[in-house]
Amino acid sequence: MGSRIKAGCLGSALVLVTLVVVAIALAVFQGKRTPAGPADYVALGSSYAAGAGLGPLQKNSPLLCARSVNGYPQQLARLRHLRIADMSCGGAVTANVLHGGQAFQGPQIRVIDARTRLVTLTVGGNDIGYVSDLSLLAARKADTPFGWLVRSLWKGPKPLGTRDYAKLRRELVATLRAIHDRAPEATVVVATYPKILPPGGTCPALGLTGAEVEQMRQVGDRLAAVTRSAAQQAGAIVVDMNAQADGHHVCSDEPSTSGWPAANGAPFHPTLPGAKATAQAISQALETERARP
Repeated sequence: MGSRIKAGCLGSALVLVTLVVVAIALAVFQGKRTPAGPADYVALGSSYAAGAGLGPLQKNSPLLCARSVNGYPQQLARLRHLRIADMSCGGAVTANVLHGGQAFQGPQIRVIDARTRLVTLTVGGNDIGYVSDLSLLAARKADTPFGWLVRSLWKGPKPLGTRDYAKLRRELVATLRAIHDRAPEATVVVATYPKILPPGGTCPALGLTGAEVEQMRQVGDRLAAVTRSAAQQAGAIVVDMNAQADGHHVCSDEPSTSGWPAANGAPFHPTLPGAKATAQAISQALETERARP
């Protein structure tokens, strides 16, 4: 009897190890996938660019990146009839764009070369824990196993003074300069994260207290300011969705981002109309730039 139990345990362990090895091998294989064919336009960034939760995933893209067919880069490419290489990836920090290292992937900028004519970038929220802290703040109030885990294990959001905005700014500038070195003739557009939180108070769609909203609003506004400053220093066009989305925060009648919980599994991320608004704003900025003497 005992030998049978041991054999069963050994067999289960072998199956588990095999599944882990297969999962890692699949992640490595998928992480090396790169959009094939010529591209006029290269999209870089985190889940806010990838369009997490906005529909079917892009064919042959890494599953861990959650690149949907409706992220703002895809909508922009369709709007302006551009051939796109979408390198954005959910969970990316700025260093992943420039140096790689995310989910067995190389640098996102690796496909940019002298033929590239347009590059967009939206990144930085993961560097300072913005959306993750928003999600955990809301989750810890939920009467669910996950809510219990958050309450038990999470120590709370990072204090404002411990978020390294200076490092984020340096890495954004370095990334934008590297893009220019690879594609001197390309137009580079930096789109800020849209405004998630209202200018005052809270609402049920957020799942946050007024004090939590006030604290995280400062994080979001500082993120936008640092992004604008870095883009301007590096000579990129700034499309400030944080400013443009004033009337479209989560508590508004027409939110550009989801609240908590989100039906598509991506809380505090752009909605389909929100991604469309970013694509349209970038398209308008490109028209304005083209009209300059």
